[in-house]
Amino acid sequence: MPSVRIDKWLWAARFFKTRSLAARACDLGRIQSNGQPAKPAREVRIKDMLRVTNDAGDFELEVLLLSEVRGPASVAQTLYRETDASRDLRLKVAAERKAFNQFEALPTGRPSKRDRRKIIQFRGRD
Repeated sequence: MPSVRIDKWLWAARFFKTRSLAARACDLGRIQSNGQPAKPAREVRIKDMLRVTNDAGDFELEVLLLSEVRGPASVAQTLYRETDASRDLRLKVAAERKAFNQFEALPTGRPSKRDRRKIIQFRGRD
């Protein structure tokens, strides 16, 4: 097996839950193979560099093995190697997202009379 369709490989490597979602991502331009947008029928070969954008983030990968069969996650992780820069960037984005969620949420609805007085006092009016 010298090459595999890119949508099958992305499905087998567990980047997408279904093959049709992988094909849709290719059609939308979210998959690049060696710096060029990839169509679903494009052939993937060992040592190809892929850039995958999905809900989990942006991945830069080197293809190590080929597979048309979706197996367990432990086997799927052996199909590729993520670059160090990609891994660092994803961890940084995840940390920023986590830090952003720690801030207090905005109150829902209108402020009460007491809240409005505090706001006016804080702004230095009156």
